[in-house]
Amino acid sequence: MRRILWMVLMNLWYVPYGIVRLFRMAAHPEHYTPEERYALIRQIDNRAIRGGRVEIEGYGLENLPREDGYILYPNHQGMFDVLAMLQLLKRPTSVVLKKELENIPFLKQVIACLGALPIDRRDPRQGMKVILQVTKEVMEGKNFIIFAEGTRSKNGNELLDFKGGSFKCAVKSKCPIVPVALIDSYKAFDTGSIAKTKVQVHFLEPIYFDEYEKMKTTEIAALVKERIEACIRQYTDETQHKDAQM
Repeated sequence: MRRILWMVLMNLWYVPYGIVRLFRMAAHPEHYTPEERYALIRQIDNRAIRGGRVEIEGYGLENLPREDGYILYPNHQGMFDVLAMLQLLKRPTSVVLKKELENIPFLKQVIACLGALPIDRRDPRQGMKVILQVTKEVMEGKNFIIFAEGTRSKNGNELLDFKGGSFKCAVKSKCPIVPVALIDSYKAFDTGSIAKTKVQVHFLEPIYFDEYEKMKTTEIAALVKERIEACIRQYTDETQHKDAQM
């Protein structure tokens, strides 16, 4: 919470302008192109991150498929995850998020501009509608972020199990799956500090349909989790090695 307040304080002159534009676009998203709406969200995002004294280190951007219509599956550490990814993703990208966020002021407008899809984890019928909607939009060339753990990990860089149901959209749309390893994203909002911090975002090599078409969704989930954990483990080992040499 302290860093969020700091982000606002460092952008006080921009806040009125940004909020007016955001609310205007959110009220009539059909009057703006997806690129225009996404550009505004990224502008707000970039200013918040700079003001919040967070540095984003991006790796593997060359792994992103050249053609749109893919799903990114990151590990989930907290509220900052989407902010970190959107700063690096230049092409319009949406997100599936928990339904509890859809009526919170400001977030409601961001959701409208991104075309994000809230999902009710307690309502299987509504969840299936979201899966079908994501499938449809991905097949039409839209990119999505889906947090397959279903909720955020509260143990730093450790992962929870990835849920197989989260990969039904990919299977139905036959789209590329891009595993994403988020490292130290939890430090931005969860430590209560406003000290400078770094967050790493690793876009791993995509998994194409011909690689996973014969796999069960639970097996795909395990594979994606395994690749993300391997990336985080490599970072941890390198960090420990550097610390040992100091």
